[in-house]
Amino acid sequence: MMRIKILMLWCALFTVQAAYGVNAPSAKVTKNITKPDPQQSNNPDPQTQAVKIDAVVAVVNDDVITRYELEDRVREVVRQLRKQETPLPAADVLEKQILERMITDMLQEQFARESGVRVDDTQLNLAITRIAQQNDFPSLAEFRAKLEADGVDYKKFREEIRGEIIATRLREREVESKLVISEGEVDNYLANKARIGSAGEEFHLAHILVVVPEQASAEKIQAARERTEQALSKLKGGADFAQVAAGVSDAKDALKGGDLGWRSGDSIPPLFMNELQNIKPGQTSAVLRSPSGFHILKLVEKRSGNAPVVITQTHARHILIKTSEIMPEAEAKKRITEIQQRIEAGADFAEQAKRYSQDGSAQQGGDLDWLSPGQTVPEFEEAMNKLQVGQMGAVQSQFGWHLIQVLERRSTDVSEKQKRQRARIAIGTFKSDELYQDWLRQLRDRAFIEYRLEESK
Repeated sequence: MMRIKILMLWCALFTVQAAYGVNAPSAKVTKNITKPDPQQSNNPDPQTQAVKIDAVVAVVNDDVITRYELEDRVREVVRQLRKQETPLPAADVLEKQILERMITDMLQEQFARESGVRVDDTQLNLAITRIAQQNDFPSLAEFRAKLEADGVDYKKFREEIRGEIIATRLREREVESKLVISEGEVDNYLANKARIGSAGEEFHLAHILVVVPEQASAEKIQAARERTEQALSKLKGGADFAQVAAGVSDAKDALKGGDLGWRSGDSIPPLFMNELQNIKPGQTSAVLRSPSGFHILKLVEKRSGNAPVVITQTHARHILIKTSEIMPEAEAKKRITEIQQRIEAGADFAEQAKRYSQDGSAQQGGDLDWLSPGQTVPEFEEAMNKLQVGQMGAVQSQFGWHLIQVLERRSTDVSEKQKRQRARIAIGTFKSDELYQDWLRQLRDRAFIEYRLEESK
């Protein structure tokens, strides 16, 4: 059996994986992908051999999605749903759901190409090596062998990881970099949390989201509401939540049965928290309306998290050399190594940071102040945690090469400052989700999309 962490990763990829579309010279041109007819496979004469032309199921700007690509994706998703023992929705419903996700993935790929967001093979290899290490495989070759032994196409897996990284970078640039969270929002969040008594509680949730397009007409809003209410009616009639989610939800986790996993009260929007106070484990909410659309929540489990939390904080500073088209990774690593050697020979770290670091902390001598767990990217945090006080070390992340120095460490209870920081992160999480959905809707609104699903059958 495949290790649990790999299975979870592989299942998750199907919800937001990159589409496999090949650029077409025109939105109206059908891909000339041919597949031999199995009944004629014994006939060696190419003049008499029958072939089937792969039909187009959707045109997305200047790209197309073919029937073969859609069926290939459907097979993969069905295989994963069966592994998860999730009841399958009707075949036509699942097919439409998967096609919508492929269209969204393709739109993001197109936007990434147009805006210059890319992930080269070196960066991709680094990411996959990190995944292998996190799953306790000592080498990339062993990880690949295990994937292939479990029936996973390694080339396809690589492209899905590339798509994941690109989607993450797009979200960071187009959404998260533009988030603004005021002190007033933090105050209101903490006051609401105290009012409903959710401090320390954790919730295992599943959900269904029916998206309402930006500037939707009253008819479209009503249609989305009715679609959500029909889903709720099925649930009240005893239908399996995961099956309904897979067939109805527009959320990226729909094909995982809408499972959101465990969420702390801090990370759940007040709209949802208010509803969760009124339902018991195993129950579903009424239809909820948010800026993103209509939601149905299921409270799977609930537990207390009131135990005192003591965290280890690290006071660190760093120097960052970013990688880019004009700064290859090898050159960035070389520069960081040279800077480290100068500091070890007596140069001042802060002066080197001010002179060379390509980070906002450069003018502070690279000082990052006190860092709590989760405040930095995983590669940075892992490398920092391995350093002793006073030590330096270099590490590569998605941003480039860092030279890190640990100045101090301390253990501390979560203070008012940390509570506010956690609140800020929680607010950012659900605001980011809503803004991301808005951005995806805008991407679709600007696109030319033509459906040919029925014609292709």
